[in-house]
Amino acid sequence: MRVGVCGNGMIVRQALSCFAKAEIPVTALWCRNPDHGQPVADAFHISSVYTDYDAFLKDGSFDTVYIGLANSAHDAFAKKAMLAGKNVIVEKPFCATYAQAQELVQIAQETGVWLFEAIMSRYSANYEELIPWLDKLGDLTLIRCNFSQYSSRYDRYVNHDVAPAFDPALAGGALYDLNVYNVHFVAGLFGAPRFSYYMANKGWNGIDTSGVLLMDYGQFKAVCTAAKDSASHSGIVMQGTDGTIVIDDRPGYIDNVTFTDRKTKAVTRIDTHEEPDKMVTEFVRMQEVMDHNERSQMEIWLQRSLQVMAVLDNGRQDAGIVFPCDEETEETQEQTQEMPEIMKHFHMGGF
Repeated sequence: MRVGVCGNGMIVRQALSCFAKAEIPVTALWCRNPDHGQPVADAFHISSVYTDYDAFLKDGSFDTVYIGLANSAHDAFAKKAMLAGKNVIVEKPFCATYAQAQELVQIAQETGVWLFEAIMSRYSANYEELIPWLDKLGDLTLIRCNFSQYSSRYDRYVNHDVAPAFDPALAGGALYDLNVYNVHFVAGLFGAPRFSYYMANKGWNGIDTSGVLLMDYGQFKAVCTAAKDSASHSGIVMQGTDGTIVIDDRPGYIDNVTFTDRKTKAVTRIDTHEEPDKMVTEFVRMQEVMDHNERSQMEIWLQRSLQVMAVLDNGRQDAGIVFPCDEETEETQEQTQEMPEIMKHFHMGGF
């Protein structure tokens, strides 16, 4: 894998550092403003900087595009890259809408390129390590996920200085920025819920600054909380009739994981794999899947991404959070009709 990077913000700088640690070469960078992009390219020894996306995609020095742009740009940039024959890694959230995500998955299937969503927990060996421990819970009853941190940009937002993370036009908000980690954690283990519903605290411009998402799996329920306007201890608790699994770290990081047996009170540490840099782990795992041509694994991950996007998309509708891309076309309406039955529930308002 050789990479061309889109963007010049904080997440791109983090990704570039991780590509370097993983010894994955980055040969080109695209950004809108060369004055912003060139310092990034210089810092990470990237040879080519583009402001023309078509020219960037014609660069044969890389085969994979990493998209670290505002959420609203994920769809268009990923689509164009795949149609140009490039593999794509797109930062979370996958897209702004379920319909966009469905189209990207279809293009990947038709063109044969590789498509990945960058969401750290998915690629963690410790996440896979959870699976055999689920049976030890007995009957799972409740999952509680919380990712709440006071945003460094929230004070600006209150004063009507809107950063991308608080901008509906850029598909921002607490659900798409933080709660997405919670939803991925739950859906990655258990698939699509029967129903979901989102209750949000909304700011002056209609974006969600915090909120609670409910996911109903019949026998058990998941409560996913996220906030950018307040802070609390983040983590995950999975409760069952025979025991409890606790992840004492921010969702997305599968660290400090313990199982407590209800009867014996014995506590077992179950995150046995050392993963000091989670973003390095995800890039290495993607490269392994590509190197071994494990397309079936990619397809499984993409189906999970679709399920997560259905929950997020439905949640916005529940809370009345509107993005510019929500104006339905005939094509979007047709795609909705073609969704699997479980997905249709999400677009009918949840509970």
